[in-house]
Amino acid sequence: MTETLLCFGLGYCARHYVEACGGRYARVIGTVRSRDSALALSTRCSGGPAIDALVFDGVAPSEAVVAAIDEADAVLVSVPPGPNGDPVLDAFSGALARAPRLKTIVYLSTVGVYGDHDGAPVDEATPALPVSDRGRARLAAEAAWQDVGRRGGKPVAVLRLAGIYGPGRNALENVASGRARRILKPGQVFNRIHVADIAQAIDAAIGREASGLFNVTDDEPGPPQDVIAFAAALIGCEAPPEIAFADAEGTMTPMARSFYGENKRVGNARLKQELGVSLLYPTYRDGLRALRDSGGGQRPKP
Repeated sequence: MTETLLCFGLGYCARHYVEACGGRYARVIGTVRSRDSALALSTRCSGGPAIDALVFDGVAPSEAVVAAIDEADAVLVSVPPGPNGDPVLDAFSGALARAPRLKTIVYLSTVGVYGDHDGAPVDEATPALPVSDRGRARLAAEAAWQDVGRRGGKPVAVLRLAGIYGPGRNALENVASGRARRILKPGQVFNRIHVADIAQAIDAAIGREASGLFNVTDDEPGPPQDVIAFAAALIGCEAPPEIAFADAEGTMTPMARSFYGENKRVGNARLKQELGVSLLYPTYRDGLRALRDSGGGQRPKP
């Protein structure tokens, strides 16, 4: 058993991992941005172990977090970079490189670092050419974490995540709530990944003390409008009408527009071959069916 897991950030993916796999650890520590959040999270996650929550505001290092780094056997990082770089490394890079017990670091990144490939396939050997500020910041953070690993002689696994969905965050709920839009941009595809498969990938990377880049994505990139139509059919309601991307673009958030500016088919062979992950939900259809069957999407009331 790895004795202590330290999570920098306790967002959707990290909390799901702790709930699913936290029982492997004698102690789980996580950072949050405020004292109120720390008090709320220093409890038992549903189905998971107790979490010792520590405050890290993204700026000031604290002795408590440095002490947690010294105790940690594994570190999971889900804190995104900010405008001035990676806040965790700004505060704790020296402590992480020197950490006496630390055996493995897992950094959660994004397939957005690849940029736009006009629908062509990409894998971990494809040069990363991000087209957005967010993608460029992620790529710089990946390099910075890998540098800390080299300086400290510790393996760093960078998990590049596709579009994340799962309980409480999926097309079924978007359709049922009326928030879904079926935007049509010919040739556009996205990969996705269920949060349970992200948890599998994190667990495998920690258990194997893996190093390097791993795409964490499903087997079948698909057009976004098809996903919405399939979700609507699953819960027995009419799909929203198709909207041409040119007509929708002006009403989209900058982040949503940036997603549609990147088109690629992301391969996951290394995830399967080197980390030994067998996907629970290899396609969006598998994942959405399972969410529907577990109550993760309801037909809207008339």
